[in-house]
Amino acid sequence: MTDFCRVRPATAQDITAIAQIYAWHVLHGIATFEEIVPDREQMLERFVHITTQGYPYIVAEKDGEIIGYAYASSFRPRVAYRYTVENAIYLRHDLGRMGAGSQLLAELIRLCEAGPWRQMIAVIGNSANAASIAVHRKAGFEMIGTLAATGFKHGQWVDTVLMQRALSGGAQTLPDTADTATSSPAA
Repeated sequence: MTDFCRVRPATAQDITAIAQIYAWHVLHGIATFEEIVPDREQMLERFVHITTQGYPYIVAEKDGEIIGYAYASSFRPRVAYRYTVENAIYLRHDLGRMGAGSQLLAELIRLCEAGPWRQMIAVIGNSANAASIAVHRKAGFEMIGTLAATGFKHGQWVDTVLMQRALSGGAQTLPDTADTATSSPAA
C-alpha cells in the first residue's frame, strides 16, 4: 500500500495551517474539550513548548498542503511520569479515513521509540469516535477504559477513552540509567 501523504517534522511555518485544522475541531468537534479557539500565537507557543522539551511534532502533507498534524507531549507533569507520553492527532475535517491518521500515528510511535519514552497514552475525546479508536487499535494500543461524561461540549456530555501502547521495551526493562529524576523528558 502506498502512502496517502508525506509525513515530516513540523516547523514554525506550519503553525497557520495547524491552527486552522485545530480551530475546526474546537468549534465543531468533540475530539478536543477546548471550547475557545487558540490564535496562531497561542498555537506557536504550544508548538515551541512541546518541541523545546524534545517531544516530536509532525505534519502530514498532501500536494504541498498540510492536512494533519500529530505530536507527543508529557502525559502528566509529575517527574515519575517522564517515560510516558500522550499523543494528539488532528486531521483536516474533510479528509478522514484516507490513511493520514495512521501514517501520522505510525511515525509518531517510531519517533517516540527512538527516544527515552516507554508508554504512549491516547486520551480520546468521545467514546463514539470509532475512527480514532480503530486507528489506535490498529497501531497496537489497548483499551484501558472509558471515563463517562467527563466533558460537556456542544450541549452534550462526552466520554473520554483511554488507550495505551508500550514503546520499545515498555515496562519489561529499566529506563536508561543515565537518566535522573530531575532530567527533562528528552534528556
